[in-house]
Amino acid sequence: MPNIRIVTDSACDLSEDRARSAGIDVVPLTIRFGAEEFVDRRDLTPQQFWKRVADSPVLPETAAPSPGAFEAAFRRAANDGCDGVVCVCLSSKLSATIGSAQLAANALDGVFPVRVIDSLSITMGQGTMALEAARVSAAGGSIDEVAEAVTGLIGRTSVFGALDTLDNLKKGGRIGAAQALIGSLLSVKPIVDVSSGAVEQAGKQRTRAKALAHLAGVARDAKARHGSIAHVAVMHGDAPDVDDLLTLLSDVVPREQIVVGQIGAVIGTHGGPRVMGLTFDTPNLPSAAGT
Repeated sequence: MPNIRIVTDSACDLSEDRARSAGIDVVPLTIRFGAEEFVDRRDLTPQQFWKRVADSPVLPETAAPSPGAFEAAFRRAANDGCDGVVCVCLSSKLSATIGSAQLAANALDGVFPVRVIDSLSITMGQGTMALEAARVSAAGGSIDEVAEAVTGLIGRTSVFGALDTLDNLKKGGRIGAAQALIGSLLSVKPIVDVSSGAVEQAGKQRTRAKALAHLAGVARDAKARHGSIAHVAVMHGDAPDVDDLLTLLSDVVPREQIVVGQIGAVIGTHGGPRVMGLTFDTPNLPSAAGT
């Protein structure tokens, strides 16, 4: 039976326990606060990151892992007797992370099989793909079957976020400065859609409560259109009102079926404090279609 190792990066926001239990190797990105540098989730937990954000006068920045970090993960798999690796990476539209993974895979070309896949997603959208890959691998799937399980989810995975501030996206260059200025002047709560792998505006709400209601409405509408949604996750940046969104979603999906977790430093750097994320996939949508 094939033994395929799943590798991903820390933008997936999988908890350490969840990644370990699924046998997923997570390669960390790097976080900088001015001159201070931290390895994501190794030097800085999500809780520590959000505390530092609250206390720091400077906004954080992220850096992609080196090709060597990915190569070390791939070689660990080879040394452990695995038959290959499927590596699920943060969206290429937002980070150079996948480039590092591909360089590492090229270094092992002809020596050890590695498939690098652009998730075109972030946080638990990406995390869900890694978990599905691990599930297929554990069931004895070949490297082709594991890779196909991931690519089949890409066009069906939705990622939406309600932002409390646009400062982080503006500084990180992930959204236009003019849009950030307008958002701050109007004190609106922007909704972003990252389902294509890039940050796109998906509306503005006047209050936080309306922004959370909008997220719940997105899930409700998707279920109505496609018959069902699956792998629902609510991820947040140390938000005190996460239970409010879970309550709003109660008529869409049972609470026990929703993964709830902290957005880590990689996505949190750009989403900002109190960001609220909603991810899900639509099983009845053909995988070749967009969300």
